[in-house]
Formats: sequence, C-alpha cells, structure tokens
Amino acid sequence: MREPLRLGCGAGFAGDRLDAPIHLAEYGKLDWLVLECLAERTIALAQLRKRKDPDAGYDARLERRIEPLLPLLKRNGTRLVSNLGAANPLAAADAIVAIARRMKIPVKVAAVTGDDVLDRIDPDALSMEGGVPLASYGALVSANAYLGAEALLPAMASGADIVVTGRVADPSLFVAPIAHHYRWPLDDYDRLARATAVGHLLECAGQLCGGYFADPGRKEVPDMAHLGFPFADVDAEGAATFSKVAGTGGSITLATVKEQLLYEVTDPHAYLTPDVVADFSRVALRPLGPDRIAVGGARGAGRPAQLKVSVGYVAGYVGEGEIGYAGSNAEARARLAADIVHERLSERFSELRIDLIGATSLHGRSFEASAHPYEVRLRIAARAATADAAALVGEEVEALYTNGPAGGGGARRYVHEQIGIVSTLIDRARVSTAVTIREWAPHAETV
Repeated sequence: MREPLRLGCGAGFAGDRLDAPIHLAEYGKLDWLVLECLAERTIALAQLRKRKDPDAGYDARLERRIEPLLPLLKRNGTRLVSNLGAANPLAAADAIVAIARRMKIPVKVAAVTGDDVLDRIDPDALSMEGGVPLASYGALVSANAYLGAEALLPAMASGADIVVTGRVADPSLFVAPIAHHYRWPLDDYDRLARATAVGHLLECAGQLCGGYFADPGRKEVPDMAHLGFPFADVDAEGAATFSKVAGTGGSITLATVKEQLLYEVTDPHAYLTPDVVADFSRVALRPLGPDRIAVGGARGAGRPAQLKVSVGYVAGYVGEGEIGYAGSNAEARARLAADIVHERLSERFSELRIDLIGATSLHGRSFEASAHPYEVRLRIAARAATADAAALVGEEVEALYTNGPAGGGGARRYVHEQIGIVSTLIDRARVSTAVTIREWAPHAETV
C-alpha cells in the first residue's frame, strides 16, 4: 500500500494572499501544492492582456508567486500544479523557466494547452444563461473549455516539477495528482467522485479554514490575520483527512467543512465536473481532533458527454463616477446628486446604474425605514460603446463638486474596457489537448 498522498492548496483565487502558500510549502510536508488562481472574471482579464500583448495573458502575479516558492518546492520534493497559465499557459511556462534560470534552480515545466476552443465554437450555439445565440452578445474574443484530470495526467507522467494550465475545472486540479499517484482508471467513478470532493473542499484555500465563514458573535474564527491554508491526506480509495499547519490561524471544523462542501453546488446529488457526475449527498464527516476532519463517502455516476465553455465577448466600456456625502441629511443630499446626474445622462445611456453605497447598493433599497446613514457614497456607472462616451459618466459626477448639493467630496472617476462572460457546452470529442515541456538545467547553458 502506498502512503497517503498529501495535497495542499496555496491559492483559492488570483488575488489570494502570497505568504500563506509559502508557509504551507515550507512546513506542510506536501507531495503536491495546488494554486487555483482562475475564475471567469480572471480569465476575461487575462484575455484582455493577451489581446494587447501576445506574450502576456498569464496570471499577473505569477512571478511574485513562483519566485519564493520554487526553492521550497525543490528542497522539499513538492510538485506544483496551477492554472496560473490563464489565457497563455506556454508563456507562463517560459516565465517560470526564466525565473528558474535567474535563480539557478533546475526546473521542468509542463504546459497543458487545448482549453482554447474559440475556433471550434459555433456562434449560433445557445448560451446557458440566456438561451440565445452566442453571437447575439457581441464579437466573441475567447472561448475556454473546462478541462478535466484526463488532460493533466500526461503532464504529471512527464515528471515535471510544475504543471501549468489554462482553464481547468477547479476540482480537477486536485483529482489529477490523486489519480496519477494511485494510477486510477478514469472510469473508476466512485473514487473520482471522492477525489472531486477533496478538490472541492480544498479549492478555495482559506475558506476551509474559516475565511468567508467568520461572522463575529455567531461564528468565531481565531487569528484570521494569519489564516492557515489547508491540506488533505488522501488514501487509495479517495478518503481524506483535512488539516492545516500547526500554529497557523483559522480553524477547520465540521461547520467550515460543511459550508465549503455545499459552496457553489447547485445539486448535491449531481455535481457536474469534466471527470465525473459526483453525488455528495452521502458524504460523511468525522472529527478526529482539533483542525482535523475526515471526509469520505462520495459516489460517482459516469461523466458528462459535454464540457462547459466560458465564452468572452466584447462588452464595450464601463464608465464610473463616485462622490461621498457625510453629516446630517447625507442620504438626502446623495439622492439629490443622483437625480441630477440621472437627468443629465439617462437619455444618453440605456444601461445606467445608480447606487447609494451604505444604503441601497447591495439590495436595491434600505430595509430600515428609520435608518439615516451618517455617510453615503454615491456611485454611478454606465456601459458605452467607446471609452470617450464612457468617460462622460465620471465627468458628470466630478462636476457635482460645484454643481450639486452641499458637502460632496472625494470624487473619483474610472473607465474600464470590459469582456463579458457567458457559458455554453461543447462535445468532449471536439476538444483536444497537448503537453509542451519547457525546462532549464545548468548543464544546458551554452558557454
């Protein structure tokens, strides 16, 4: 019997903390470290960068993540898999090799490509969100299929120190090293379902340890300023024990695990991934001690014939303007300012949004009739076809300094180019993947 495989998650999104994975890599005694850095929003931003520079498009903080991690990975024999490649896995692999060369650390990087299916997407295919043709949203600029563990296994079999990918289903980043380690066949759906549960619990990193869970006075979490990131010891059947490095902040409890298990799961009986249709309804949780929870019992039933695709389209520009009002009658003055700008802009923009941050911005209205906020931030935004048109929003808000109600201050204005995101499906057989090796070693240097 092989020793349990230990996987840790060092990032749950692109903007996650940079110090937590370093601590996890140094003290976690990991076999694999996973950095899950990609979402629909982040791949859209990556596509914007790649449109402007063909050598860009990978995670903007790749260098800041890899530089401190690479020596620890090599010293401790830990391998890394990450979707840091975003819209450009090959460029990401080259960037990692350049770091290794500069630091004089031998490295072998495997880049997994094939998730980019823009040339295979039918513009007349229907979106999952609105049931209308993709082309009706605007010019399509990207289409990235959610790859599964199958696409990553050849990269892991290559012996690469680092496997870097683009769009991969989040749990599959964890399923792949588990299936590789135990040499599971890809039709062993019960084991794949249990590995998917492991991946789903780990994928958001600090969330399993109390991040996004804490609610003062109701759900207390200790030392969140030094929140630990989790790891799991996974056996050959896919059963796992979850924990974190001793001395780190946060806590892993039945409550944090339950919340994360159901996070973003529409149907616990049929959680769809590229690897398996997982049934989480019979998952069993068992506490083993402080910050140690055993998890098992997921079942699987086949895998989907189609893959989900995240499709990006040109969505124009968004112009924003903000200004603050404070003191007595702050909300009334903010509402007057909003009315002024609305009257001046409503005929120019079909999509105009007005929020009173602190009063109406999250739910559209105040739920306490007697509430009178002492300070309110007015935000106005609109979508436009051009950057110049979008800039009018911020200009009108800034003009409130001397053309609006009393006491306005802290005005800011922004213009952002936007790529919108919708989803569709593609037949699995139409997606082909490849692995490209990039490496550096001292003996390979030319004199």
